[in-house]
Amino acid sequence: NEEGVGKAIQESEVPRADLFLGTKVWNSEQGYDNTLRAFDRSLERLQTDYVDLYLIHWPVPTKYRDTYRAMEEIYARGQAKAIGVCNFSVAQLADLMEHANIVPAVNQVEMHPHLSQNELLQFAKTHQIQLEAWRPIMMGDVLQIPELVAIGEAHQKSAVQVALRWLVQRGVAVIPKSVTPQRIRQNFELFDFQLTDAEMTIIEKLNLNRPLGEDLSHVE
Repeated sequence: NEEGVGKAIQESEVPRADLFLGTKVWNSEQGYDNTLRAFDRSLERLQTDYVDLYLIHWPVPTKYRDTYRAMEEIYARGQAKAIGVCNFSVAQLADLMEHANIVPAVNQVEMHPHLSQNELLQFAKTHQIQLEAWRPIMMGDVLQIPELVAIGEAHQKSAVQVALRWLVQRGVAVIPKSVTPQRIRQNFELFDFQLTDAEMTIIEKLNLNRPLGEDLSHVE
């Protein structure tokens, strides 16, 4: 969707400096030289000369070190204001950081009440890596979790808002997907209530260490 985003930016009256623009390098484009070329193509499609955040989409085992080395060069040129990763485990982050000069700014991972990622969250906080949660509302399945519904009723909020608020209070950035204007507005209405310690504990106990998404690190 880079071409569509680039077109929208050009047609918008919003200054580029007021936008936060991020993109990713896909598995088939990983490796040092491939990543540099892929990034240049992304800039062309986005019709910009820099991005605010550039991410590795998946940790392809034999390539992510060289991919990140290219991203460090892109960062040094000023063409990416920050660089990071997606779907990296604690072990993969530790390995990457052992061979890198720049600590990833972000690790974007699947995280929701059935996959709390506690070990990864603690590692990220220790190393000042911002976690971002994708699929935070479990494709809408949080609406079927009685504990979240009950907590929501206590705050006059939906189970979706409770799930998002739980992540925010853990220090996790959330990126819920929606194309419905009303739901997008509701996803922003997270800052006029706070979950109690007891409510946070109830949600923590929902963890099943069960991802909904597929591991695509083997796909090139």
